[in-house]
Order: sequence, then structure tokens, then C-alpha cells
Amino acid sequence: MKTLASIVLTCFLIFSCSTTKNTTSQTDEKLENAKLSDTVSISNDELEYQIIIIEPGFNFWLASTAKPEGFYSQQYMETRNYQYVIEWNQRVLQPQRYDPNLYEMQIDYQPGIDYGYEVNYKLYNYFIYFQLTYKQRLGSFVPRI
Repeated sequence: MKTLASIVLTCFLIFSCSTTKNTTSQTDEKLENAKLSDTVSISNDELEYQIIIIEPGFNFWLASTAKPEGFYSQQYMETRNYQYVIEWNQRVLQPQRYDPNLYEMQIDYQPGIDYGYEVNYKLYNYFIYFQLTYKQRLGSFVPRI
């Protein structure tokens, strides 16, 4: 009987002892993880299309500052993305005029292809982030959040 009581007491102590739980919310955890990750991968498996953005701070900015998914329509973002891509690609081709460290590679973005909402959302927000961070204007629109 004494042995049974000590086993029950030991089991009770084991199950009642637990580490203290962190009270941060899931949103705070997402923001902290976003700070640590500098790489954002944008892909559309159906089209076998992928964009990889390696930009310190973009992932955190996307999670904390950008408008949430669903705020802009896909058509709105497609229109803006196409205009931004044209300007971006022109700057890539003029390294003597524009900083080649900012405009390193051309972006192949075709207006007739449906890249999906996620690709357009992240690309659009990258262009906004880029313009605000590096004080650039990719066209006649003032970048806004």
C-alpha cells in the first residue's frame, strides 16, 4: 500500500510539474520568425514559377506592416506589378544611370499569365517595400502602405 501511494504521488508530481509557458501570441511568434528569415520564396506550382527574394527585413515588413492578403484585388496588383516590372527591367539595363547593386536582375513577368494571388501579393509588396526602403520610385505612383 505504501509503495502504491508513493507511485501515485510520484506520478502526480511528474504530471503536475511543467515548464513555464511563454505567453507570447502566435502573431508575436510570426513576427519574431520573420525577423530571422531574410528569404521569401514566392511560387505557383501549377505554372512552375518561383521568385526568391533575399532582402533583409522584407519578411518582417511583410508580416508587420503590409496590408493583409485580400486587401487588394489580384487585378489591381497585376496592373501595378506589370508597371513596376517594366520600370525595374529598364533600370537593370542602365547600370551607368541606376545603382546596379539595387537593380541586379531582370524580372520575367508576363501580363497574360495568371500567376495567382500569392505571387502577385508578395511581388507587389516587395516593390512597395523596395521603394520605401531605398527611396526609389518605380513609376508615377507614390508607394503607399
